[in-house]
Amino acid sequence: MAAVKSRGNASTELKMRRLLRANKLNGWRRHVDIIGTPDFSWPNKKVALFVDGCFWHKCPHCFRKPKSNLDYWGNKIKSNKARDQRINKSLKQAGWNVIRVWECKIDQPGTIAKVKKALHIKDKEEKTHRYSLRRTHTNQT
Repeated sequence: MAAVKSRGNASTELKMRRLLRANKLNGWRRHVDIIGTPDFSWPNKKVALFVDGCFWHKCPHCFRKPKSNLDYWGNKIKSNKARDQRINKSLKQAGWNVIRVWECKIDQPGTIAKVKKALHIKDKEEKTHRYSLRRTHTNQT
């Protein structure tokens, strides 16, 4: 377990950053000094995005229990999960929208959909579709 790093998982955050940029989601800041220090945040929209490591936060999809020092790791992961819940609650009480993404799910289409929903961004297809429905409706009356 010595290879498991507890801070600065640059590869995961870099992957998320590339994904945000590829989807033209701008305006985010890194490690803003608010409760929990989210990996990415949009302070003007009060949206906080955390990318949770599968090992450190016990991902239900791919977590593998360590083979040694079980008491230590069990307590460590349990306290991480409890801290995540406290942070979520505190941020929500302060009016923030909190998004948590598993490291293994970054590339999933639902990840960007969650972020867009929190930022109140509609997909182009949705905008076009709504506009065409509205025009059709106004032409009929």
